[in-house]
This record gives sequence, C-alpha cells and structure tokens, in this order.
Amino acid sequence: MREIKTDTITDAVRQIVMDAATDLGDDVVAALKAAKKVEKSPVGLDILNQIIDNAKIARDEKAPMCQDTGYAVLFVELGQDVHITGGDFEEAINEGVRRGYKDGYLRKSVLGDPIERKNTGDNTPAIIHTQIVPGDKMKITIAPKGGGSENMSEVKMMKPSDGIEGVKSFVLDRVLRSGGNPCPPVIIGVGIGGTFEKCAMLAKKSLLRGVGDRHPNKFYADLELELLEKINKLGVGPQGLGGTTTALDVHVEVHPCHIASLPVAVNTQCHAARHKEVVL
Repeated sequence: MREIKTDTITDAVRQIVMDAATDLGDDVVAALKAAKKVEKSPVGLDILNQIIDNAKIARDEKAPMCQDTGYAVLFVELGQDVHITGGDFEEAINEGVRRGYKDGYLRKSVLGDPIERKNTGDNTPAIIHTQIVPGDKMKITIAPKGGGSENMSEVKMMKPSDGIEGVKSFVLDRVLRSGGNPCPPVIIGVGIGGTFEKCAMLAKKSLLRGVGDRHPNKFYADLELELLEKINKLGVGPQGLGGTTTALDVHVEVHPCHIASLPVAVNTQCHAARHKEVVL
C-alpha cells in the first residue's frame, strides 16, 4: 500500500489548474495550423491566425487564453493500492482548485446554487469523476469547461430504430444549431450507449483524447472522420462567420446499452481545448 498525502494532491491540482488555463496543448495548436492550410474563407483564415497568436501570448505571458476560465472538471484514476492520508480526498482537490484560481488570477464562475445564483467566490466545488483502477498511482486530469461550449451540448434518448444514420443526423444538427455560440472551431465529443448519464460522461471524457487520436475500433474511427468531414461542410466556420473549418476533430466513445435504448450525447468543446494531467 502506497501513501499519498492530501497536501501533495492539493499542490498538484493547484499547478495543473493554472497550466491548463494558459498552455494550450500542442495537439490543438498543430490542428489549428493545419486548418490554416485548407481554410477557404479569408475571414476564417484571419480568425485562425488570431486564435494561434492568442494561444502563444497566453503561453508566453502565463495569462489565461480565454476570459471564461471554466468550471473545473477533474477526472481521477485512483490506484486501488493507494492510501490517501492527511485529510479528505475531495476537499484536497477542491483546495487545489481554490488556490489555482486565486493564484493564477483566473475568473471565478461557479454559483453555489443554480437558482439563487450567488457566486462561491473561489470556483469550487469542482466536478470530480473518480475511477478506481489497478496499481499504486493516482492520475489527475483537469479539463476546465467554459459555459459557451457546454451550453451547446445535448443528450437525446433515441430509438434503436434510428440507428447510426439517426446518430449522425443528431450530431450534425446539434453543430448546425450551435452556430458560432461555442466559439468554433470546435472539438465534438460523442457518447453512444450506456444510459442517460453514461452517454454524457462518454462524450465529455472523449474530449480528453488528443486531436487526431482515433478510436481503436475501425468502425468508430471511420465514423469520427466521416462526421468531421460533414461538420466542416456545414459552412459554420471559425467563430461562426463562415468557412471550411467548423471542427478540428470528432471523438466518439461507446458503451453497451439496454435493448430498448439508444442514448446519444454531444459534448461541444471550444477551440480553447484545455486539459492538463499529473501522475502522483
């Protein structure tokens, strides 16, 4: 049994909170640069250049790449041979979020109650998804989620008879209805199967994959590429002002489901596809 202290967890979370806000992943930057080579709209090309410049400034100056620094969503893979000492596990993560948003001068966007709408003032509580896995390590991944892209996400309980063509139509319709609201170019996460809540989790977790990382099953890898091509033919374009780059990638994840169900979720991620991880 390996021990990990809560102070260690807090310090690690504090750091990845700040890193995620300021350092856009190399995979996303590379995808944006690749999009410049095929973007046919002059306005769209100008926007892509601005997004790339913005990412560089954020990285160089350690400044947030977007004013919406997001709701802190964390995925934790907790080794079953780890013993956490020194306090409460989830509070240790929340304290790391609290310190990261304070020390990084990041906008606090969390409301303590969805109806009363009073800001908690420190961007907590975080959303924490914990999975018990073999081993004696802990992997923590943060994926701050902005409101603009999250609001363009949707779950649909489809009929099994809708089939794969129904799934494709739903995804394309969701992107088209979203327009410029999620600050395209976007990355689209699609969850298929499971239950109402499981397909949403699949869609969100799929966004942790790097741009260009295909599903291991060829059928779903081909589906990702087909959806990407069709989305980029919708004409939404960068920031919704028209063009050939509406999405940088599409990620699909699937899970077994009930014979009477075909749950499908679309989780939309803006071009500020922020995620960082640490292994303790």
